Amino acid sequence: MELRTVLIWILIFSVLLCIGLWAASRRISSLESLTDSSQSIAAYVRKHITAFLLRSYAIFLKVPPLRYYVRKVRGKLSLMHTYAEFELRRRTMMLVYALLLTFGLGITLLTWMNPNIMFFVTLLITAAVLQGLFLDGFVNRLERKLLEHMLEFFAAVRHAYHRHGMITDAIDEAAEGLGEEIGAQAYRIHEALTAPKQQEGLEQYYETAPSRFLKAFAGISSLVMEFGDKTSKEGSVFLRAVASLTQEIQLDLIRRTKLDYLLKGLHVIALAPIFFTKPIEMWARRNFPLMDHFYLSKAGIVLKILIFLIILISFILLQKLKNEEDTAYRASGSKICWEARVYKIRWIRNAVQWFVPPRSSFSYYRLTQLFKDSNLQMRVEWFQLRRVGLFLLGFVSTIALCIALHVVTYHQILREPPQSTIFFGAMTPQEKEGAERLAALEKTAIEEMNMSSQAGYDAVLKSAEAALEAQGETLSQDELTAMAVRIVDKLNRLDREYLKWWEVAAALAAGCLAFAMPLWLLWFQRKMRLSDMLQEVYQFMTMVGIFKELERISVEEILEWLYVYAVIFKAPLEKCLLNYSQGGETALQEMKAEVALAEFRRFVDKLLLAAEKITVAKAFDDLEHEMSFQFERRRFDYEKSLDTRAELGRMIGFTPMYSLVFAYLVIPLIWMSFKQMDLYFEHIQKL
Repeated sequence: MELRTVLIWILIFSVLLCIGLWAASRRISSLESLTDSSQSIAAYVRKHITAFLLRSYAIFLKVPPLRYYVRKVRGKLSLMHTYAEFELRRRTMMLVYALLLTFGLGITLLTWMNPNIMFFVTLLITAAVLQGLFLDGFVNRLERKLLEHMLEFFAAVRHAYHRHGMITDAIDEAAEGLGEEIGAQAYRIHEALTAPKQQEGLEQYYETAPSRFLKAFAGISSLVMEFGDKTSKEGSVFLRAVASLTQEIQLDLIRRTKLDYLLKGLHVIALAPIFFTKPIEMWARRNFPLMDHFYLSKAGIVLKILIFLIILISFILLQKLKNEEDTAYRASGSKICWEARVYKIRWIRNAVQWFVPPRSSFSYYRLTQLFKDSNLQMRVEWFQLRRVGLFLLGFVSTIALCIALHVVTYHQILREPPQSTIFFGAMTPQEKEGAERLAALEKTAIEEMNMSSQAGYDAVLKSAEAALEAQGETLSQDELTAMAVRIVDKLNRLDREYLKWWEVAAALAAGCLAFAMPLWLLWFQRKMRLSDMLQEVYQFMTMVGIFKELERISVEEILEWLYVYAVIFKAPLEKCLLNYSQGGETALQEMKAEVALAEFRRFVDKLLLAAEKITVAKAFDDLEHEMSFQFERRRFDYEKSLDTRAELGRMIGFTPMYSLVFAYLVIPLIWMSFKQMDLYFEHIQKL
C-alpha cells in the first residue's frame, strides 16, 4: 500500500474517531437530562465500565511491568486529589488505558507506515519517554484547575467570614457550595482546625495537601485562631492574609496562562518531524535514484538517529520549560531512584567512588549547591552513578551502532546494483530488473572467491565468467569488464568494513557527552528556576507582612510556617528548624550561608534581628513601604522570565524542523549534486 493511501486512511480514521467521541459526549449529556429510564440505562453502562476498570486494576497489579506503571499513575493522581479508594482506582485505569491506547495506536500506525525493527525499537523508546512527560502535563493541568477552584473557595470564605466572624464556620459554609475536589479539601481543613489535637491534624493535612496555597491557608487559619484576629486601619489580619493568597494565586495563574500561550503548539512542532522523515525519504528516492545510496548508507542512518535524538531532546527541554515546581518537588521527594538500589551493590559502590569528588573539595560543594538550586533530592554518589551509567550506555550504544552499520553496509555492498545514469525520475521495471540481475551475479562471483580482497583482476574476471555460465547468462566483453571492475571495487570496500580506531574514539566522545548531560541539564534547570526562587522570596515577604501584625508570634513559628509553604527553599528551612532548638542565631546563620541568593540572605538578616533583640514587627517595619516596589519588580521579573522561556522555547521547538529540512533533505541533495558532477566528468572523459 502506498504512503499516500495510508495517510488518507489515517486522516479518515482520525476524523471518524473525533466525530464518534463528540457524538458520544453529546449522547451521554443528553442521557443525563432524560427520563428515569434513560438515566437508568446510562447508570447501567457506567456501572459496567466501572466494574471493568476495577477488574483491570486488579489484573494489572499482578503483571510486574504493568504494576509499576499503574502505581506510577496512581501516585501522580493521588498528589492532586484525595479520592476514595475505588474512585482513585477507576480514574487511574482510565488514564492508563488512555495513555496505552494512544501510544499503542501511534506505534502501530507508524510501524505500519515504516515496517522496520530499528524504527519499532526507536518508537518504543520514544513512547517510554513521552508517556511520562504527557502524564506530568496532565497533572499540571489538574493543578491549574485546582488553583482556579481555590479562588472561588477563598472568595466564599471571605464572604462567610464577614457574616460569622469565625474561621471554622466560614470554611464550613464555604465548602457547601463548592465542587467535589476543592470541597473535599475545605472539609479536610475544617476537620484539622476543629480536631482535639489541632497541630497533629494540621501536620497530617500538610503531608497530603495538593497545593502549598492550601497549606498556607490552613496554617494562617490556625495562627489567627491561636493569636486572635487583629483589626487595623488596613482591615482584618485574616482577611488580608486571604487577599494576599488570592493575589499570589492570580499571579501564578497569569504566569501559567501566559507561558502556555507563548509555548502553545511548540510541542507539536517539535514532534512533527518524526512523521515526515519517511515521506521525505520516499519522495527523494522515487524522484532521484542516486538518493538510494545516501539514505541506505552509514551517513543516512546516522542522520536518522541524530534527527530522532534532536526531536527527543527538544521535547524534553520544552517540558522542562513548563515544569511546575510544586508537583515536581513532592514527586521527587517520595520516589526511590534506581541509583539508590544499584548503589547498594558493593562492587558498584567501590567503582563509583573513583568518580566521586572528596567531601572537602570544592567540586563536591559545587555539586551539592547545584542540587539545592535545581531541587534535586539525590546524593552526590547516586548522581555520579547515574553519570557513569550514562557514559557506559553512550559508549556501548555507539560501539553497537558502529558494528551494526558495518554489518548493514556489508550486506548492502553485496546487494548493490550498478549505479544508474538516470538523474531524475525512476528506472523502468526492465532497467530495475536488469540491475538486480547483475547485482545477484556479482554477489555470486564474490562468494565464489570467499570474498577475498587479495584476488587480482584476472581471478575476478574468471569468477565473473563462471557465475555467468552457472546462471546461463551472457554479456558483452565491455559489460563483462565493467562487471569485473565493480566486483574489484566491492571487494576493496568490503575489506574496509571493520571497527576503526576513530569509531572507538567517537564512542568515547559519545560516552563523555552522555556523562556531562545530567550536569548540563541541572544547569539548564537552575537557570530556569532562578526567577522562581526570587518569586518565592517575594511571597515569603508578602506573608510575613501579614504575620508581623500578630504580636506574640515568634521567629521559630514563622520558620515553621515558611517550611510548610516553601517549595524551593524547603530543604534549608527544614535544616534550620531542626537546629533551631540548639541556637536560633546559629541555625539562621547556617541557613543564610547555605543559600547563595542575595534576596533570601537579606530576608534571613531581618529574621536574625527579630530573633536577637527586636520584635518581628520592628524587624520588618519597612516591609510595607517596599511591597509596592516589590510587586512591580515581581511583575517585571515574571515578564522577563516568560520572555526568556518563550525565546528558548521557540528556538528549541523549531530546531527539529530545521534539522529535518537541512540534514535530511538539503544535505542529501547537495551530496547528489556532487555525485552527478562526478558522473558527468566520467562521461566527458569517455567521449
